Amino acid sequence: MKTAQDPRHQHRINMMQLLFSYSFRPQDTKAIAAIITHLPAIDTLITTCAPEWPIDKIAKIDLAILRLSIYEITQTKETPMKVVIDEAIELAKSFGNPNSPKFINGVLGTIIQKV
Repeated sequence: MKTAQDPRHQHRINMMQLLFSYSFRPQDTKAIAAIITHLPAIDTLITTCAPEWPIDKIAKIDLAILRLSIYEITQTKETPMKVVIDEAIELAKSFGNPNSPKFINGVLGTIIQKV
């Protein structure tokens, strides 16, 4: 069972926080360099799957969670999609607003259908 101290969960929290910071002040960070490289494709996918929510209108924390999750689903493919979605929802519950988990789940569910 996953715990708050699980190293994989902690790694995702750290990556999400770096992506969150990047959305305010873009700077090269080695830890998220691979994700940043794929941001145009990731953001296009988000725009396609959530057309009523332009990128600049999505809460920055939700955007960071989505970017990390989509990168894991489309690029690394090391973790099963269900696990990535579960982790994303947990991050949204912990760091987002009350509507974040539902929004994240909806966008990622649509993305999985397209991938």
